[in-house]
Amino acid sequence: MSDTTARADGAPDVRAPRPAAAARSGPATGETLVEVRDLVKHFPIRGGIISRTVAAVKAVDGVSFRIRRGETLGLVGESGCGKTTVGRLLLRLIEPTSGQVLLEGTDITRISGAALKPYRRRIQIIFQDPFASLDPRTPIGESIGEGLRIHGLGTPRERAAKVSRMMDMVGLEAYHARRYPHEFSGGQRQRIGIARALVLEPDLVVCDEPVSALDVSIQAQVLNLLKNLQRELGLTLVFIAHNMSVVEHISDRVAVMYLGKIVEVTDRLRIFRDPEHPYTQALLSAIPIPDPELRRTRIILGGDVPSPVNPPPGCHFNPRCKLRADLGGPAICAEAEPPLVEVGADHVVACHFRGPGSAAARAAIAGRPGAAPEPRSTGAPGAST
Repeated sequence: MSDTTARADGAPDVRAPRPAAAARSGPATGETLVEVRDLVKHFPIRGGIISRTVAAVKAVDGVSFRIRRGETLGLVGESGCGKTTVGRLLLRLIEPTSGQVLLEGTDITRISGAALKPYRRRIQIIFQDPFASLDPRTPIGESIGEGLRIHGLGTPRERAAKVSRMMDMVGLEAYHARRYPHEFSGGQRQRIGIARALVLEPDLVVCDEPVSALDVSIQAQVLNLLKNLQRELGLTLVFIAHNMSVVEHISDRVAVMYLGKIVEVTDRLRIFRDPEHPYTQALLSAIPIPDPELRRTRIILGGDVPSPVNPPPGCHFNPRCKLRADLGGPAICAEAEPPLVEVGADHVVACHFRGPGSAAARAAIAGRPGAAPEPRSTGAPGAST
């Protein structure tokens, strides 16, 4: 039996039924929608005649964070740091090695088969490459409505009406439903991807670098569309990107990843005004200033990103960390992994020399011969003329 109601204009309104615990809300309320605990994903590397496991790519290595209902959480970092893998783990597109993903208290990593199906439609994804994610032999109207058909929502007529309304919301015309993906521009194809993700009215949408392949002017249109739809539909977004300017525009909070681990999480204003982790400071120093008379003080990281097959011991960032170099290379950075510690209200950082434990760490190296004087970075890297 389909779950439908009558709209004011007389058209059927196809709704995606949810587990009893779910509820719609508008702006961010502070209520936790998704909690990730110690999430790990290691991809095995096989070799030899019998193809045994000889090593593992530690793509995600103990990640924990919360996503609040109604907010946009930006997930940023260099290419290869594990951002996309985290997004796919949230959707169970790939299976975690260990850890938990709690959707309103239910661990969806422990659910399978028919019991998982109601939760799948509550978390959707917008892919980075809209053309590759669309079936070239299927009209886009059928692609958008496929989720409704799979979950048995509404009659064919009701599904067509729902698809038409969703296309209108993302700025597509009704006659576009009969066209194929190759007949659209890149920006239009991304709108199709957005419509397909939202047609089931999900609670959480993972946006996997949805504007990185688009022109700058089209990027702005798609970003503004996402913000408008979030306000109208009460969406919660995880926005994966490596463009910090885009993240600043759309996010409420920001989580910074490096080599499979989260190194800093705080609200958007604080992370751009007063970043604490040395890696976050280096990322922000690379943002160009739209003024030819100004120059930002760049923090140039030495060396290459280490291999996730064999990450450095202790803090993964320690071989490239400017703060560690300024402190004279304290051994603790290469010996012990720093936990995420609170350094302010709703602000956590994974660094031995930040937060409550930093005083003891600095005291341990203060009397060492040849130790560098204690530095303290305040605020984002500045600009100078």
